[in-house]
Amino acid sequence: METYQAEHLFRVLNALGEGPLWHPVEKRLYWTDILTGTLYRTNTDLTILEKTFLDIQVGAFAFRKNGGMILASDHGFMEWSFEDHQITYLWNPLIGQMGVRLNDGKVDPAGRFWAGSMDAEHQKAKLFRFDPDGSHHTMLTGIGISNGIGWSPDHKRMYYTDSYQYTIYEFDYDLDSGDITNQKPFVVLPKDEREIVPDGLCVDAEGYIWSAKWNGWGITRYNPQGEAVAHVEVPAQRVTSCCFGGENLDLLIITTSRADLSEDALSNQPYAGDVFVCKVPVQGQETNLFG
Repeated sequence: METYQAEHLFRVLNALGEGPLWHPVEKRLYWTDILTGTLYRTNTDLTILEKTFLDIQVGAFAFRKNGGMILASDHGFMEWSFEDHQITYLWNPLIGQMGVRLNDGKVDPAGRFWAGSMDAEHQKAKLFRFDPDGSHHTMLTGIGISNGIGWSPDHKRMYYTDSYQYTIYEFDYDLDSGDITNQKPFVVLPKDEREIVPDGLCVDAEGYIWSAKWNGWGITRYNPQGEAVAHVEVPAQRVTSCCFGGENLDLLIITTSRADLSEDALSNQPYAGDVFVCKVPVQGQETNLFG
């Protein structure tokens, strides 16, 4: 198995850094610290950092074709812009659900925004799809912790993580309708004392899946058959998500968390909660835009 080493990129000490996304037009990196309600973005060469604070917990976001962003949060789906900071509420599927928020999400190849909720206690979370025409759909139910999602380059398969089940699932995906069928386990991690859980993911241009490992100190690359073929070592225990960025889309950008780590644990991983980068010999797919 090939092994790569991630390098330190930004000192941010995120409680729960998540959702890194490369803007295909602006050529900038964005990500969120969910627990502090902070959104970050960089300049094009990844040397300058800008951040803004929101009164909501943003679990995922997407870029709109006509500018601005669409957010998935503890208040549902909404529009927002870094420039004017105006929020427009679109749809809240979480009304009446205490302690539940939207978590990971992405835009599919047809411009529809998928985001799921998390409800590990009752396993009543769901995966939602919000379409550009304003219609919304419940795609899956009975989820514990909705997490990483992505699509194959041929637009025929969708990958989706339920962290509570320690499982990445594979579906047949219909580009025209957005329907998903034929759900089956793609990767199942062992439930043992290490508690290594699949978190966020991205799919590269060759159709291989890069899955972040919460408590696993890294990212694992899987071939389309679900076999581990490479690993990126990260000097932080709780690796949360990853995306491809940079001019050639060959930089794997990685977010991490320092949430609930003891003082002893933090003393052994001073970069926990920071952002990392790893140059890899493969390109990612371009980020899909909503709309």
